[in-house]
Amino acid sequence: MNAIQIHPRDNVAVALSPLKKDTVVLGVALMEDIPQGHKFALADIAPDAAIIKYGLPIGHATTPIHAGAHVHTHNVQTNLSEEAAYSYQPQKIPVPPPHFPTPTFSGYRRANGLCGIRNEIWIIPTVGCVNTIAQKLADLASQEAGNRIDGVYAFSHPYGCSQLGDDHANTRRVLAGLCRHPNAGAVLLLGLGCENNAISGMLEEIGSCDASRLKFFACQDVPDEIETGLSLLRELMDTASGDNRVSVPISQLVIGLKCGGSDGLSGITGNPVVGRFSDKLIQYGGSTILTEIPEAFGAESLLFHRAVNRQVFDEAVQAVNWFKNYYLSHGQTVYENPSPGNKAGGITTLEEKSCGCIQKSGSMPLSGVIRYGSQIKTPGLNLLYSPGNDLVSSTALTAAGAHLILFTTGRGTPFGAPIPTVKIATNSALASRKSAWIDFNAGTVVEGECLDDAATRLFEVVRQIINGKQTASERLGAREIALFKEGVTL
Repeated sequence: MNAIQIHPRDNVAVALSPLKKDTVVLGVALMEDIPQGHKFALADIAPDAAIIKYGLPIGHATTPIHAGAHVHTHNVQTNLSEEAAYSYQPQKIPVPPPHFPTPTFSGYRRANGLCGIRNEIWIIPTVGCVNTIAQKLADLASQEAGNRIDGVYAFSHPYGCSQLGDDHANTRRVLAGLCRHPNAGAVLLLGLGCENNAISGMLEEIGSCDASRLKFFACQDVPDEIETGLSLLRELMDTASGDNRVSVPISQLVIGLKCGGSDGLSGITGNPVVGRFSDKLIQYGGSTILTEIPEAFGAESLLFHRAVNRQVFDEAVQAVNWFKNYYLSHGQTVYENPSPGNKAGGITTLEEKSCGCIQKSGSMPLSGVIRYGSQIKTPGLNLLYSPGNDLVSSTALTAAGAHLILFTTGRGTPFGAPIPTVKIATNSALASRKSAWIDFNAGTVVEGECLDDAATRLFEVVRQIINGKQTASERLGAREIALFKEGVTL
């Protein structure tokens, strides 16, 4: 199979491998070379006529397009505008019965009832001014820790001061979410002393905690911040090193769903494989979180109609409209997407990218909506407020309570979130070329593997990782956070 018509209604097909001019594919003689992941017309398409992929309009033709011609940014334009009306049209989704028996994994049971898949020490700066100190402490403590714990990590960021209102509140909520994360066996909260994100406010945001697992101090209040920090970290390492893995039902697992550097195969391979994985985990009682809301523009109704009730529908609509208003308030269009890398990989419009993005959510009902910086409350599939930026959205998924992120990519990236970040290649060429970045190859789907078999294979890879196997990004030492900045800086 060298090309695919994804839906019977489609008037374009996607090249699954590079195709040469004059080759006859799906009954059409190609008028030009078609790169892998790119589209070609299956019939003549008139100007202003809809371009149909996934059975849905993904834009309209700007010029006459002949059968066999390359269909891309040079002859297609988005249909999106700033305004869209949504109506509540709930679908009756047949939910399969739960899978039994429920699998288990070896995790770390925390005192609050949550479980972690790693037992690490996290250093969380309240403000960017102490980033260097935090990293130095992490380096020194790591040398002392040995194999007693899974690592000591500092998460630098530039904020925590000179912020106002909701912008400041967002920073504090996300950092507090990191402090509560079950993958951290213990946390050092590191302040400066004069920032508006004061330690006292952070402690209030964090709420009740185990004093033996959360230590804190302000650098301005001690003679030697390195000596003080190391002393506290030694106490935390002694406490966390006593934790052991125990059997935990997989129903307690929360997985973040993310894509970055998508290509024309993402919506055919990686994203639907992740969607099948999501469905399977939810059938076991587990939870998944979909985010990057602006990258659902144009396909959001596919998710809205799966809301379990009117309240969840309204909250999902509010999330999409919030991001549209955010764009407009900054004088930007809502459809300033895809990225140059997306276009090089064959994605033409935001609608096309969004149709592929939504497939990561699988087919289960949408059970909840999570505000930025808040934690998951409802089991099943959830939608999280966050922009599409890889580091920002992955940090938001971590703060929301995800234990691990499934990250599909057609272009490749070395970055890692604070939690294990499983890189899923959407094409085999990437998996082969950047094997040090990639944990799973979904490109096999275009080579004949069925989606269900690929999802089963992914499930087994995830089981190994949650039981302790390191991801590629963990082996690289890639651990980063980024915070969503929506307000002024003083």
